Amino acid sequence: MSVVATSPAPPVAAPPGARPRARSRTAAVHPADPGGWVPVPVCGTGCLPAQAPRSPRERWRIARRMTALVALLLAATVVLPLLGTRAIPRACRLMLRAVGVRVVVRGEPGRSAELLVANHLSWVDVVALSSVRPARLLAKREVRDWPVVGLLAARAGAVFLDRASLRSLPGTVAAAAAVLRDGGTVAAFPEGTTWCGAAAGPLRPAAFQAALDASVPVRPVAVVLRGPDARRSPEAAFVGEQTMLDTLVRGMRLPHVTCELTFLPALAPVGTRRELAARAAAVIGAATGVAHPVRRGRIPRRAFTVPVRGIPSGVSAVAVGDTPVRPGATLALRSSAHHRSCG
Repeated sequence: MSVVATSPAPPVAAPPGARPRARSRTAAVHPADPGGWVPVPVCGTGCLPAQAPRSPRERWRIARRMTALVALLLAATVVLPLLGTRAIPRACRLMLRAVGVRVVVRGEPGRSAELLVANHLSWVDVVALSSVRPARLLAKREVRDWPVVGLLAARAGAVFLDRASLRSLPGTVAAAAAVLRDGGTVAAFPEGTTWCGAAAGPLRPAAFQAALDASVPVRPVAVVLRGPDARRSPEAAFVGEQTMLDTLVRGMRLPHVTCELTFLPALAPVGTRRELAARAAAVIGAATGVAHPVRRGRIPRRAFTVPVRGIPSGVSAVAVGDTPVRPGATLALRSSAHHRSCG
């Protein structure tokens, strides 16, 4: 399938007159991503700025927005089952408006079947992306339990991934590839966890296999959250030990939050999934100004066991390296070999 290159989206920049922000100290103190199958959150509440006591105006703003959000949630439980997926974008726009989030779109969102991949900062980027480009979300199973967001994702036909079960990964990738083959669009956040915006994580390659299997392009999307002063703001980031309510209230007390979505030129589905993930990471990092480290299969060195299967009948034993293995035995392996085959 040919991919027509579009003109590059303009770089994400602060409006004229905004003072340049000094490099965040947070970026320098983030530990490296530990790797491994299950993404481990690196950003914590230490990435968030300290907050002064709420003023009467802020308390009123939070109460007003929370009331609007609850009313919208109640209406959504009735309306969405009747209208179906065509109501999802409008519902997402109304939700963002209710909590004071503005969406700015740059670049060409595209219309054909594509795998959308974006950096992950908060629940805000999930809803913002759904408000602009309807797509089936490839999400961790926990998202289903998020207030409002989980409801919207489930109604939109999200493909949920059980990160606690490595065996479920091939089936999840196959389900995403089937959606793409049928002409649908799938949205994924391959970092696997949220970051504060001053640092970023590697893009895990599993989701990119769906695009390769379906022979559809990958469209990277760069996400930046800005506060009322047009500077990057972690206020709406969903990190650390925050609950969904914590991050909602933290963002609601601001006059508004701007979520910038920059749709970058589509990438052809060629090469390996790791190569495709690296290309997407490079262009997203160039647009946001925050580099994504490239994974090279480094994971914690821990052993696990797998049953030995597939030995032809009539063969009494086989050798794995220098170790003889008999049918029905359990073999201890280092996790690196297994992870490279599945990651």
